[in-house]
Amino acid sequence: MEPIPFLSLEAQHTLVHSPVTKALKAGFEKNWYIMGDGVRKFEEEYARFSNVRYCLGVGNGYDALSIALKACQIGPGDEVIVPAHTYIATWLAISRSGATIVPVEPNELTFNIDVREVEKFITTRTKAILPVHLYGQSCDMTTLEDLSKRHRLLIVEDNAQAHGATWKGNMTGSFGDVNATSFYPTKNLGALGDGGAITTNNETAAEFVRRYRNYGFESKNLCEDLGVNSRLDELQALVLSIKLKHIEAWNEQRRAIASIYLERLKGAGDLQLPVSLPEANHVYHLFVVRTLERERLKDYLKSFQVETMVHYPVPPHLQKAYASLGYKKGDFPITEAIALSSLSLPLWPGMTDDQVNFICDLIIRFYASK
Repeated sequence: MEPIPFLSLEAQHTLVHSPVTKALKAGFEKNWYIMGDGVRKFEEEYARFSNVRYCLGVGNGYDALSIALKACQIGPGDEVIVPAHTYIATWLAISRSGATIVPVEPNELTFNIDVREVEKFITTRTKAILPVHLYGQSCDMTTLEDLSKRHRLLIVEDNAQAHGATWKGNMTGSFGDVNATSFYPTKNLGALGDGGAITTNNETAAEFVRRYRNYGFESKNLCEDLGVNSRLDELQALVLSIKLKHIEAWNEQRRAIASIYLERLKGAGDLQLPVSLPEANHVYHLFVVRTLERERLKDYLKSFQVETMVHYPVPPHLQKAYASLGYKKGDFPITEAIALSSLSLPLWPGMTDDQVNFICDLIIRFYASK
């Protein structure tokens, strides 16, 4: 068996090579590279895909989160409830706003924020809940929407890992007041560089984002807000429009690969497989298992040229950047246990059944030899 990378974009990019190169050539020759027709077209397409009224392209996923919080007027003195287990960019965006981070432990089976625990952390200063649809599965948005209504809180979704995922048939990125996503190349819908977007049904928020991402300009030479420079690149938008046509088929491939893993690895050693909630349509941005044998299994697979990754080995609360918050080891035991035991297996559109079964055979053999 040839080496199996953790991620390969080759199959996806082979499929779209001709239309992408044609679009990029046309875009290059048009000589309009910022905030042009390509961006407007993609924004309209992604808004329809997400079943929202507005999509505003920005420079990257981190900016999308930061600007979404700004559009919600979240700042110093406010508290934002956020998963303890997430990529650190989610926390960094809250820090950038000046608001206070309020971490909540994840559900051990789904990896997403434990909605049963959220209400315990709501105070008079709580302004918003920031759920992250981690690894491609939607959070329990029914419970979070109920909490937000009862406590008059805002919801800002981090949808960077869940393009095309749904909760009870509704798209992630359509539930919150203002929502953020990333088009980093490795995402289910990835650009050829950085890119991000904000989705919302709120016209006032959309108009604010439209100005704020472009220095705060209402029109040429008239600056209404103290804005930033964070605009989705025109050429990236052209690529994303083409890839968006394939996202549903690619997500189906992800589910098919996941189904092989789930069936073949059932009962293998102490392996804990990802759990998909019946209300959620998982798009498997990542296929994350848990095992106390994480390092040994990782090394074993590597010896057969199977590449794996760990998401995320150091939780945000234990990062040096957040030492000022005063958290210590043991403060979030579920998050820390996940960090010590998680292993992400290869999963990408274009991966063959033979490759998936080879990995399964290796893992089964690893546990059988113990």
